Amino acid sequence: MSEADPKVDEAAVSPADIEEFGPERYFNRELSWLEFNRRVLEEAANPAHPLLERLRFLSISGSNLDEFFMVRVAGLKGQQLQEIEERSIDGRNASEQLHDIGIVADDLTAEAQRVWMVLRERLEDEGVNVIHREEMTKREREYLSERFDEEILPVITPQAVDNVNPFPFVPNAGFGLIFNLYDPKTDENIVELLMIPQSLPRFMHLPSRGRAKRVISIESVIREFFDRLFPGFEKREAGAFRVLRDSDIEIEEEAEDLVLTFRSAIKRRRRGRVIRLEMAADTPDSLQTVIREGLEADNALIVESSGLIGISDLAQIIDVDRPDLKFEPYTPRFPERIKEYGGDCFAAIKAKDIVVHHPYETFDVVVSFLRQAAEDPDVVAIKMALYRAGKQSEVIEALAAAAEAGKSVTAVVELKARFDEEQNLYWAARLERAGVQVVYGFFDWKTHAKVSMVVRREGDKMRTYTHWGTGNYHPVTSKIYTDLSYFTASTRAARDAAKMFNLVTGFVQPRGLEMVTLSPNGLRDRILTLIDREIDNAKEGKPAAIWAKMNQLVDKKVIDRLYLASQSGVSIDLIVRGICCLRPGVDGLSENIRVKSIVGRFLEHSRIFVFANGARLPHRKARVYISSADWMPRNFDRRVEHMMPLENPTVHAQVLDQVMIANLIDNEQSWVLGPDGRYERIEPGKRRFNCHHYFMTNPSLSGRGAALAGKRVPKLRLTQRGG
Repeated sequence: MSEADPKVDEAAVSPADIEEFGPERYFNRELSWLEFNRRVLEEAANPAHPLLERLRFLSISGSNLDEFFMVRVAGLKGQQLQEIEERSIDGRNASEQLHDIGIVADDLTAEAQRVWMVLRERLEDEGVNVIHREEMTKREREYLSERFDEEILPVITPQAVDNVNPFPFVPNAGFGLIFNLYDPKTDENIVELLMIPQSLPRFMHLPSRGRAKRVISIESVIREFFDRLFPGFEKREAGAFRVLRDSDIEIEEEAEDLVLTFRSAIKRRRRGRVIRLEMAADTPDSLQTVIREGLEADNALIVESSGLIGISDLAQIIDVDRPDLKFEPYTPRFPERIKEYGGDCFAAIKAKDIVVHHPYETFDVVVSFLRQAAEDPDVVAIKMALYRAGKQSEVIEALAAAAEAGKSVTAVVELKARFDEEQNLYWAARLERAGVQVVYGFFDWKTHAKVSMVVRREGDKMRTYTHWGTGNYHPVTSKIYTDLSYFTASTRAARDAAKMFNLVTGFVQPRGLEMVTLSPNGLRDRILTLIDREIDNAKEGKPAAIWAKMNQLVDKKVIDRLYLASQSGVSIDLIVRGICCLRPGVDGLSENIRVKSIVGRFLEHSRIFVFANGARLPHRKARVYISSADWMPRNFDRRVEHMMPLENPTVHAQVLDQVMIANLIDNEQSWVLGPDGRYERIEPGKRRFNCHHYFMTNPSLSGRGAALAGKRVPKLRLTQRGG
């Protein structure tokens, strides 16, 4: 369906008509997220991927589910225990959601075990064996015997559990073995607990020759050398378990020192309430009782696993040296535009705005931008908003070098970046030692915007260069997340960036913004206004369409306005990787809305919003924006976010005609959301198109790669709505 002839009711539709559909017009947020993780798990079963990459998807699905329980389920459990009657977007209370989550999560867990068994067999066929202890050769046993004595035995600490020695504390994500032992000397039984320290690998790689690789789990090794750990004891019963705890950090409103508060909160997180307890199915009832009572896990979600406990740990197996079972290595390109200027980022940006498409174009360009700023004697100031920077960060070192060189450097370090709080505290201390002015931003808002600015003296004037990103300044995720980096020397963008930093560092409300829209000061309202303009265009008989790409869609006000736009004749295509609470394809509500999700080699992370503006898409007249924000209440109301319009014709065309269309027409790794909440994988047919492969094999978006390579970038055409 094109934007010229969408279906629309004859009678005018009002917001009240939309509300009459009730809460059933939304999908539940938590269940929608679980459906996203199901799509990740499906990639583990996708024969189009190499075997070890399928194992990687399986591991990621397990890690995703762990975090979901530690944060989302933990929050719902807290509501349930405190009898808080807060309801979800679709009208369910905490108990109803926990019940439904338990059913779906158990199904996903069982499916993950099934996929693991299949992958294990396929890997064995390819010479990668995950063996049981009974399968060890004499040579392997001798090798493990030495490693056990030197590396494992000194680290692990068995602990008796009895009336004198209570059940010990088990940290979050703790994995342990439990035994019922018989001591023939005293004719007594004793329960022994053995926690596996997280410093030890879950899987151990055995010596190998050639292509054949063999791996064994640490629990198998411990059971093999059980007699060295418990000499003289007889093993009567044994079991295994894994614990997930409430890991969300809550900050007290009266906190006086945010840094000290977070350091304390991180320690408390390790001791949070037990949310999920996974036990091996062959663990005897008597030992299960000891575990439940010892962990005080009466209110936890308990699951018995007949397979591997801790699916996320399978990531350790992927390290085996078998490149033939992995994706072909990919080396991202450095933007040709900057190469043209001899690597001078400032000269290239001054000549024309640049958009860089990660990971197809290297994140090194961002590092080069900052490193050049640090070394350039004409640069007088650098400001940067850091959300996540990773453990090995050249970005941090560039900022530190700039400060040590005497430049004015300001870094906004977000302490509330979930699961990166401790790392960010470390970076903050490193930056402060170098002389960087470190700012932590707001107490109750997160600074989620990804912005940096460099002020440079050029002759008798100052020029400011700015970088606006859809992703984090993170060296690892930048290699696997698709994001956009936009560089500009626009004076309007510079003034807006300065006002954003003044908001975060000095709490000065921005006034007179010229290009950028910021949250929490109006981003939602701006989105609603842009949707309303499309509604007006549709009513006037003009082409009206919205293309939007994001990670999550949850906000009720935006969803309802999209429903209203659909009923007004606006054609809407949404690419939502993860959570989507909007119900598409419902007659009288959303029949003009199509939703798809892309899951593949790279994680789709960029946020791009396109509004037709009275033209047929794609068209240079369309309004195109990039943003750090998803369409969620937290992004609109509790975070500092940015939305930047792309006005430069070249950049505008690159993002609209290449990135957005490629995502829309992808049919190899796309899933379409139905009105019942189910996702169906698109069947490619004869005209196959993989957007990740397209960008890996075509020249850069910088506008010069095609010319230098002596070939044209294939022109993409939208031949079918929504792919």
